[in-house]
Amino acid sequence: MPGFVLLVRERGDGDPAMRYGITVTKKIGGAVIRNRMKRRFRVLARTLLPVHGVAGADHVLIGRSEGVERDFGLLRGELEKALKKVMSRPLGEAPQRRGSSKEKKKAATGSARTGAGESAEP
Repeated sequence: MPGFVLLVRERGDGDPAMRYGITVTKKIGGAVIRNRMKRRFRVLARTLLPVHGVAGADHVLIGRSEGVERDFGLLRGELEKALKKVMSRPLGEAPQRRGSSKEKKKAATGSARTGAGESAEP
């Protein structure tokens, strides 16, 4: 599992600037550990976003516990891979969400629940 989650959102304001944000929760550790992770993410973002980032988008790195002691080279490779995956998608297309098996079963059978007072027929 990667040491972070990457969120990318196109702003749509016509400004080609790439912005980034970094967040690491207290669940990860104390202030020293969180600040160390943020410093590492900051270096990665400054290095990789100009080359692999999405122009006109906000990039957010969310630190995960697996990233605390992860090798810097490995983190760099993971971020490069994530940014390339984002760049391979057409503009404005969101990734497909993986549904639970119940949701897949409902979609396949076409069944749906109706609430009180609603009818299944049009």
